[in-house]
Amino acid sequence: MSDETRVKITLEGGVAHVLLSRPDKMNALDDAMFSAIVETGQRLFDMPEARCVVLSGEGRSFCAGLDLSSMARTDRHSEGSLTDRTHGNANRAQQAAVVWRKLPMPVITAIHGVCFGGGLQIASGADIRIVSPDARMAVMEVKWGLVPDMGGYWLWRGNVRDDVLRELTYTHREFSGEEAQRFGFATHVDADPLARAMALAHEIAGKNPHAVRAAKRLSERMHELTTDQILHLESHEQHKLMYSPNQREAVLAGLERRPGRFTNPQD
Repeated sequence: MSDETRVKITLEGGVAHVLLSRPDKMNALDDAMFSAIVETGQRLFDMPEARCVVLSGEGRSFCAGLDLSSMARTDRHSEGSLTDRTHGNANRAQQAAVVWRKLPMPVITAIHGVCFGGGLQIASGADIRIVSPDARMAVMEVKWGLVPDMGGYWLWRGNVRDDVLRELTYTHREFSGEEAQRFGFATHVDADPLARAMALAHEIAGKNPHAVRAAKRLSERMHELTTDQILHLESHEQHKLMYSPNQREAVLAGLERRPGRFTNPQD
């Protein structure tokens, strides 16, 4: 298990619920929180029974961003300098946000309360983001004389309009959940984002997990590949799926109007 004082994880019905658990500090990011988030993300790579992930925060908020008092006493990049790639193509702080995009299964973030700075970048790592209309959000880093450096510019690319992102970054002004959807930071607005996220996660978990994972791989690569490359990748993924046991089961389940009985991926 991950450090239960910082992150909790439960698994039910193919859905792994990851809960940021430092409610007295609005789940602010101290060194232990960074470690626990990265550790939890890494554990999920080895959980084929987790077909979808829901990421949420305990208490009043999703995540208030960096715990500045804690960061004044320690180095959140204690594993090396900012430019050291300690986790593949990322440093540790970046991995806390981008690991959700790297996971083979879909991730849904449920956002409520405060979601500032590093918290917003962690939330943005998900495939789908559901936010309460009155959530308070901000690209906060310039307020402290810094820039977003936890993968935000990768995670926001293609979702948030360029000029809007520039304005929100330069001014670090707060915006609501309603605005977040218009800006591209959020997929859906819901008064109960966790319930909406869990319902959607269970729906996804009921699909052929091999097909869902293939769709995520295609989604991740489509913006970086040429037309010829994406056409070839589509064909490659489809070739692996066609007539496989889970694909046959998807057809049978549809014809028989029943839930699919799928086997978990082992790759």
